[in-house]
Amino acid sequence: MSRREREQAKATRKEAEERARRRKRLLEKGARWSLIGLVAVGGLGWLGYWIATAKRLPPTSMADHTEEVPPARILTTPMPLPVQKHMLEHADGSGQPGVIINYNCATFRCPEGMVEHLATIARSYAFVYLAPYPEMDVKIAVTRLGKILVLDDVDELRIRAFIGG
Repeated sequence: MSRREREQAKATRKEAEERARRRKRLLEKGARWSLIGLVAVGGLGWLGYWIATAKRLPPTSMADHTEEVPPARILTTPMPLPVQKHMLEHADGSGQPGVIINYNCATFRCPEGMVEHLATIARSYAFVYLAPYPEMDVKIAVTRLGKILVLDDVDELRIRAFIGG
C-alpha cells in the first residue's frame, strides 16, 4: 500500500470512528431523554391514580370557612363545608371548638337506628353537630380541628373518647 493509500485509509478510519462517536452520543442523549420522559409520564400517572383513588373526607381545618352557623345541631340535610369548617373553629360561633359527626347512608347501607344512635351521642354535648355527608367515601367520620376518626359502624366508646380528647 502506498503512502497516499495509507493516509486515505487512516482518514477513512478516523471519519468512521468520528461517525461512531457521534452515533453513540446521539444514542446516549436519546436514552437519557427517553428515561426522563418515562419518569415524567410515570410520575403523572401515579399522581392521577393517587388523586382518583384518594378518599373524600370531611374537612378538619378552618381554611376557607364562613362566619355562619347551622340552623340546628342535629341536621337531616348536609352541612355546607365552609360552615363545617367554622364549627370546627368554635361550635357556637364564638366559643370552644366543635366536633362534627358526619354519616353517609346514601352510599353505604346504614342499619336501622344508626342515625338516631349518633344523634343521641351528639345531643349529650353542647358542641357536637350531626349531619349527613353523602359525598364522603366512608360511612361515619367524626372530625375536630386537625383530626378525624373514620368508622364503619357506630362505636360509641371510640366516638366519645375522640370527642373528649
